[in-house]
Amino acid sequence: MEQPKPIIPAAKVSQSHFSVEIYAPPGSTLSRNQHLCPRRTFSEPLAPPVGRRYGRRVGRCDALVRAVAVALGGRPGSRMMARLSAPWSRDTMLRVLRRSDPASVPPPPARVVGIDDFAWRRGHSYGSIVVDLERREVIDLLPDRQRDTVIAWLRQNPQVEIICRDRGPGYGAAASEAAPQAQQVADRWHLFENASAAFLAAVRSEMPCLRRALAPTGPVDPATLTRAERIQWDGYQLREALNRQIIDLAGQGVPIRVMARTTGVSRKTIRKVLRGQRHDTFRTRQSSLDVWSLTLEAEWNAGCRIGAELWRRLKASGFGGSLRVVSEWATRRRRDEKLGHTGGAGLSARTIARSMTTERDTGSAQTALINAVIEKAVPALISAREALDCFHAMMRSKDKARLDPWIAMAAETKLAGFAAGVEADKDAVAAAISTPWSSGQVEGKVNRLKAIKRQMYGRAKIDLLKARVMAPA
Repeated sequence: MEQPKPIIPAAKVSQSHFSVEIYAPPGSTLSRNQHLCPRRTFSEPLAPPVGRRYGRRVGRCDALVRAVAVALGGRPGSRMMARLSAPWSRDTMLRVLRRSDPASVPPPPARVVGIDDFAWRRGHSYGSIVVDLERREVIDLLPDRQRDTVIAWLRQNPQVEIICRDRGPGYGAAASEAAPQAQQVADRWHLFENASAAFLAAVRSEMPCLRRALAPTGPVDPATLTRAERIQWDGYQLREALNRQIIDLAGQGVPIRVMARTTGVSRKTIRKVLRGQRHDTFRTRQSSLDVWSLTLEAEWNAGCRIGAELWRRLKASGFGGSLRVVSEWATRRRRDEKLGHTGGAGLSARTIARSMTTERDTGSAQTALINAVIEKAVPALISAREALDCFHAMMRSKDKARLDPWIAMAAETKLAGFAAGVEADKDAVAAAISTPWSSGQVEGKVNRLKAIKRQMYGRAKIDLLKARVMAPA
């Protein structure tokens, strides 16, 4: 009897822990490479929710690994998976995260976008983040904030109708060139911040006059200063000597770049000197007593003049500072009253600007007295403050028809530089006043991006950062 012929294995496949072997008798037709290897591998693909091709995990396990990697990253995610009795290495976590890069699935076209920069390395290199303001999601990360990069992205997305951006020249110029049909909207928060900074610069430019007005008994007497104030006074003398040297060089027509090499001072500082913004005598810092100023004034005017007693009363009301802070405040106050000072000769420009604006109606009697002296000595600051108040009212009224009259009014005050910048970007500022769109969402996304980047020790490449920032919720 003829013996049965042996069976030759033809195929063996493995997918998601499933393996199948197929055997065929000799002489059956397999493929043109039969003479090289008679074994052939094949498999029936599984449904995507169950497992992927050549995968070693089922779909639900893969989704769990990806969710942990999105939330925590590589090494922390690996530690968490070990606690969940599903140990996977940090390399596996990152491989799963990169394999599910959301850039491979383009988001739906965005009509309203916000764009802003973020720091790869602060002060050295920056990237750009693009947010769909209608869906409130990050739709792209750009490797830099160069004009050509933004132009290329906008040309790839011609459907964009509204672009919210800051008041810097980069994004505005790129949007004007690549998407002239889109409406640009300036960020309202930056407008408020720029207006306040312009008023602070105006106060700093008048500091020499304010010092003389707030010290009516004459120049500062170093013998009456405390130890901390004496240190600041010595630094002021050195700054004033350098300021006079810079002003003399400017009077001779020396360029700023040459002055920077001669004096060893940066060009930014030289510009401040020439604008009169570097004549602050005492650079006071924010104190823990600032929020208790009204209570202190009330107790002082009621007759309590002992520092220890003042401290005990403040402590009973919830003050958490030390006795030394209150005692030094009482010592300075007694000295100022003895010398007949108004109490404002040692104030910084920032403190004076705050007392003239936010604390004008809620400040103490001493603040009101200082404001009265300032208003009488430097009336130019009063017109600047009125222009600032009008700007705030205009922004809150949502009435863009008030923009042109405000620019004309502010051009005659010490806020003329800020008004010129607003006029140069008038269309975007008018849109910020009248439309509901703003870059607040973008700032929030940037904060989240910073937290994720720092969680990865700042070493994340753009593909991994995209995978975590742009991951669907």
